[in-house]
Amino acid sequence: MIEFESIAWENNELLVGIDEAGRGPMAGPCVVCGVVFPQGYLNPEINDSKKLSERKRQDLVDVIYNDALNVELIVVDVETIDEKNIYQATKDAMIAIAKKSIAKVVVTDAMPFQLSEKDVQSVVKADQKSISVAAASIIAKTTRDQLMVEYDRKYPAYGFAKHKGYGTKQHKEAIIKFGRCPIHRTSFRFKDEHQISLDI
Repeated sequence: MIEFESIAWENNELLVGIDEAGRGPMAGPCVVCGVVFPQGYLNPEINDSKKLSERKRQDLVDVIYNDALNVELIVVDVETIDEKNIYQATKDAMIAIAKKSIAKVVVTDAMPFQLSEKDVQSVVKADQKSISVAAASIIAKTTRDQLMVEYDRKYPAYGFAKHKGYGTKQHKEAIIKFGRCPIHRTSFRFKDEHQISLDI
């Protein structure tokens, strides 16, 4: 999990790992996070957020904030997602974090971009290869999940606490029954929202 960190640390450089949570859902923000650990940092418990239980992710949040040199978060709102499209909105947030970071080396989870003053590496499944990206995935995921739980209290008809805004059958049926609420992404549509029964 420190393949990329080791190279950076050997060159006496810091590395920021950047990941996101929420590119795929039909509702709610996308949360982008960057994490910088001190040189030589190790923690075998930190892994890709998708491989960890909800409780384990929560347990690691305080550890990451305590151990990291820097944690940077950007919450990309629905309006920005609809205006730019989800890919560009996510990319812009990652670039902003990379530019601001104290680290010269940047590793993203499969999001390519270039910055003249940084060494940017786009790595497929980086959250399974870099402890910094894995930590970013944990912070992004837990932050977004908590936001969706709060939205569930505000808009209880949609079940956001359960599906976190993803396009489940329950969620799509709620949209058909109640229409869209303010945190739904208008740029995300599914097949014939006016039909009564769904073939999902």
